[in-house]
Amino acid sequence: MSSRELVLASANPGKLREFQALLSPLGFSLSSQADHGVLDVEETGLTFVENALLKARAAAKASGRAALADDSGLAVDVLDGAPGIYSARYAGEPSDDGANNAKLLEALKDVPEGQRQARYWCALVFLRHAEDPAPLVIQRDWRGEILSLPRGEGGFGYDSLFWLPDQGASAAELTAGEKNRLSHRGRAVAALLETLKAL
Repeated sequence: MSSRELVLASANPGKLREFQALLSPLGFSLSSQADHGVLDVEETGLTFVENALLKARAAAKASGRAALADDSGLAVDVLDGAPGIYSARYAGEPSDDGANNAKLLEALKDVPEGQRQARYWCALVFLRHAEDPAPLVIQRDWRGEILSLPRGEGGFGYDSLFWLPDQGASAAELTAGEKNRLSHRGRAVAALLETLKAL
């Protein structure tokens, strides 16, 4: 595949590095939306897919390039899917992991461990251009449970509360390589790569 210019609908440098490493073998030249003066779009969708599509569409329109966006978060069963699309700002603006975790623990204080099933969700949207009528949409989830107390120093977001029974560890106790292989985002990206190779 010849080099194709692709804009990532994010200004997060860590996310840009991660996607650059994954997509460069497929011939994609990746830049950040910040490189094109694209501002963060208001996430008015009601689902992860809708918000990822809003972000990808805005980045493609402003940059004139193909765009890739992801939207992800945590959905807790007994909280009817909360914090869901509001995961990053669950405790309000500005986004604060510590405050978000404290609010989640408070919401679950009367729910015993073992009854706190949850899923991390990731929706990836790839647009060939801003008016693409058939965007490539991939969703993956990562099932676990919410702990009563945080465990582990790694990761971010709700990782220290996200218990993985099959690993005997929280997401924050995994190595970066393990997390990338097992996580919602890691598996969504792997599926995206397989689909792009086939195009």
